[in-house]
Amino acid sequence: MFCLLDAPANAISVCRDATQVVVAGRNIFKIFALEEEGFVERLNLRVGRKPSLNFSCADVMWHQADDSLLATAATNGAVVTWNLSRPCRNKQEHLFAEHKRTVNKVCFHPSEAHMLLSGSQDGFMKYFDLRKKESVSTFSGQSESVRDVQFSTKDFFTFAASFENGNVQLWDIRRPDRYERMFTAHTGPVFCCDWHPEDRGWLATGGRDKMVKVWDMTTNRAKEIYCVQTIASVARVKWRPERRWHLATCSMMVDHNIYVWDVRRPYIPFATFEEHKDVATGIVWRNQHDPDVLLSGSKDSTLYQHMFNDASRPEVRANPEGLSFGLFGDLAFAAKESLMATEGGRKPCPGGDRRYPIFFFKKHDVMERFAQVSSVLSVFECELDNGTKMDWFTETARRYQLSGRPFTELCDHNAKVAKELNRPQVSTTWTMLRIMYSDPGHPTPPANHNISKLGNVPLMNSFSLKDMSASLNERNKENRQDNLETNLNNDENEETEGSDGQAEYLFGEAELDDDDLYSVDHDNQAAEEAEYSLPQEAFQLRHEIVEHATAPELPAENAESPQASGGETESVCLTPMESFSLISVSQLLFQPRLLPGFFNAMVKDTLAYYAEQGDVQMAVSALIVLGERIRKEIDELTQEHWYMSYIDLLQRFELWNVSNEVIKLSTCGAITCLNQTSTTLHINCSNCKRPMSNKGWICDRLAQTRGRYTP
Repeated sequence: MFCLLDAPANAISVCRDATQVVVAGRNIFKIFALEEEGFVERLNLRVGRKPSLNFSCADVMWHQADDSLLATAATNGAVVTWNLSRPCRNKQEHLFAEHKRTVNKVCFHPSEAHMLLSGSQDGFMKYFDLRKKESVSTFSGQSESVRDVQFSTKDFFTFAASFENGNVQLWDIRRPDRYERMFTAHTGPVFCCDWHPEDRGWLATGGRDKMVKVWDMTTNRAKEIYCVQTIASVARVKWRPERRWHLATCSMMVDHNIYVWDVRRPYIPFATFEEHKDVATGIVWRNQHDPDVLLSGSKDSTLYQHMFNDASRPEVRANPEGLSFGLFGDLAFAAKESLMATEGGRKPCPGGDRRYPIFFFKKHDVMERFAQVSSVLSVFECELDNGTKMDWFTETARRYQLSGRPFTELCDHNAKVAKELNRPQVSTTWTMLRIMYSDPGHPTPPANHNISKLGNVPLMNSFSLKDMSASLNERNKENRQDNLETNLNNDENEETEGSDGQAEYLFGEAELDDDDLYSVDHDNQAAEEAEYSLPQEAFQLRHEIVEHATAPELPAENAESPQASGGETESVCLTPMESFSLISVSQLLFQPRLLPGFFNAMVKDTLAYYAEQGDVQMAVSALIVLGERIRKEIDELTQEHWYMSYIDLLQRFELWNVSNEVIKLSTCGAITCLNQTSTTLHINCSNCKRPMSNKGWICDRLAQTRGRYTP
């Protein structure tokens, strides 16, 4: 069941009896009734010809104890409460304009109707008593912005707040001076949090690092008990009613789907809803006692009601087997479990030298509608010697140069480094990249330059070497019949005997066959010289052709020479002083630099190959060095995945400087922001060991004590 909205939605909320839903956004603020035939619009709260910014909502919440009470967080910093029981069109009741920046979240107390909490981009949280005209308490998180605030469902005075710097704080609403507990939950901003409805101490958090973590807050220190890896930044997280292990999430960007996870199986979703065409901005369970109905609003201007019968089941399409190699040669293999009955019970079938067999069993629950699968994971270890360690990785990371020099020098340097570290394939790849994308740097060959000195010639478009040789051979025969004269002069024959008269007819590095062109063999005294001149319109002559006497008949022992015909050999000599090619070109017919994108597809496949083989270092390094030459050919999500994998490896090996350089040179927004995360420094008093909330060297208590005894 769905309906089209007038504008994109930023947040949604349902009333206590689950009969109505409110949808709020920058340009929409409406209430819909949930009926059997669909969503029915009941009330439009945006009244007036020119609605103010108080109607531009970043968040909305319906009080669970009073069906007529709503609260919204405005983008101009206002916190507004709405009373639906008012008889006039304007339902606005209270306006609190104490925040200086956008209010990201508002939260009613689950049991106290007059308690309202807000968290803003200005870094402050405020507690409002709706019976008063201004806030009662202000809480400072000592951070840039508060992304979410949530009252505990079990502890009356406790609430949790998540921050832009990755921290989560627990506060007692009666003590606004300092928090009770703080811990770092994620490596980036924490966008959302949610208390478990049944377990008192469980708090779920989601952040930009694409993880959902479940924390046990009943211990002295916050303990991470579950972690779910998603494919995009987590914008919302909501525990599923009456299902202890299930929670729903939606993403902030890239991914449009809504997932329901079983935290005990963090690698594949329990269920997936794929109806939205843009990112979902709000998710809420319709009823606290109905785990099968989920409501969602999206930036695609739609409002959906999802039923679990319609959810897709990713585990049905998932590959039940997997294989992975570790950094140090270990092998992990996962497959469906094969069991055999034994006298002592059941155990997995033997296979291979398993050092650490790990079993995963899940008891069947008749209440669940999805199939349960058990699997076994086997890890095969490889003992390392000194020659198979990861020294090459760390040494390569330290010695590679990724910027600060011309492109050709970077490629040559990195190729040299790879060669010295005994990685010939990587070295060759760097050399090929330099050849493909660098300017040849050589001047264009002049006209009539002998092409045999230019090395390999890439292409000939109009005719092949064979055809050109045959054409020249035919023309030589015609000229020989008209212009050649036979002169048997032994003295002249002796003069040519000492010279190297065999002409090389080369095109590039290819030598013409003797069947196509006639060559002179001056070592043979019986060779007959033929004199001729080429037509001026065919090829431009480099030397003047002079007449020479032909050689006498060949001796008997040379009669079977392949150049002889009827006991005579016809040969051609252009000049007795030097040999040269008749074929020359003025410029190369094909140059790679004329086609800038010619090699992009091949280089893209090469980098993907290195990444798939586990050498993400080569993929990222080449991506940085090539820059704009190849960056547009690879989608940003793939680049981000490569960067995150390489940065994670660098940090595991404590290569902090190299990791910082890679982050700095990256052009992915999700990577460059890693260096922009705010840092919080907590200072305790050196005497009383209490946290210091002000600037200085001593705390307020000690300063007051010293001031009391100062004369």
